[in-house]
Amino acid sequence: MPKKTYNVGVIGYGWAATAHIPAINACGNAQVTAIYSSRPLDADALSKQYGGDITVYNDVKKMLKDESLDVIDITSYPFQHKDQAVAAAKAGKHLIIEKPLALSLKDVYAIQRAVKKAGVQACVCFEVHYSSQFLATKAVINKKLLGTIHYGEIDYYHGVGPWYGQYRWNTKKEAGGSSLLSAGCHALDILRSLMGGEVESVMAYQTQSEHKVFQKYEYPTTSVSIMKFTDGRVGKTASVLDCLQPYYFHTHLVGSKGSLLDNKIHTEDLALNKNKWSELSMSMVDSGDVSDHPYQNQFEVFFENLAKGRAMPGTSLDEAVKSHELIFASDLSAERGEPVRIAEVRKGKTR
Repeated sequence: MPKKTYNVGVIGYGWAATAHIPAINACGNAQVTAIYSSRPLDADALSKQYGGDITVYNDVKKMLKDESLDVIDITSYPFQHKDQAVAAAKAGKHLIIEKPLALSLKDVYAIQRAVKKAGVQACVCFEVHYSSQFLATKAVINKKLLGTIHYGEIDYYHGVGPWYGQYRWNTKKEAGGSSLLSAGCHALDILRSLMGGEVESVMAYQTQSEHKVFQKYEYPTTSVSIMKFTDGRVGKTASVLDCLQPYYFHTHLVGSKGSLLDNKIHTEDLALNKNKWSELSMSMVDSGDVSDHPYQNQFEVFFENLAKGRAMPGTSLDEAVKSHELIFASDLSAERGEPVRIAEVRKGKTR
């Protein structure tokens, strides 16, 4: 029996879409056959560029009525995600959604409800899970080489200024949301996943660079979130958009048998020199350019599980919702100047 090929429609033809489309087409069982954009696009040119026969839509509703489409990939502005994702789910389409899911927890929950009601599957683009660095890190953890991790910190350092395409809209609070929502969510999400368990509460602080290019941001560009897990373990994520330095995805995990620092390890199980780190062979997450992101690895897993009628592991919608609950709790904590319990956020006692 021939393997099904999933036809994919992309909403929003911007920077992220130019990385998603070739990654989807390279999966072997998926093909982008439609693109929606608010800007005029040449269908023939796009078909020639990406292969296949691409239909261009300038009306999302018409696109969602296309019965040939199995999956909708949402790469539009974050403030548009909720309405588009809910409409696509109602149309019976499976979903790929760029991060962040939405700019309010109310909208995040609306997407989750729509997907559950429609019985469709969804993949959220926390693609660093599928990077060489974090596939290797997960293997180290699964082999118990670190023992039980009691402290972890994963930090996101990426100067997002006018030299970076996202800057033009990311500076607006109604478009970027916060430092965590805009980009640091990658670090917070993978930390929560690697440490496992549930976060009980978070305390956060925010600040901002005095450099002129970062003054256009309508929200604090640096945040630090300290998380307390229900079992007493502690984690920390810094999200720094206003740094003048090379991109850096700092990782430090400390456990009962050893520690991992970026691509270096020390563990008593391997009788290593206690005065030196041992280097692991892995490709590091070292770029904010979407063309360098491991989208294809993630999408292959999504389509493979879709064919088997299973939910996406690791970066499923439900897992992403947990990370977004933590993000909104962190941002609220910084505003209040006090810890915020995740249970409080889930009960709807916050905005």
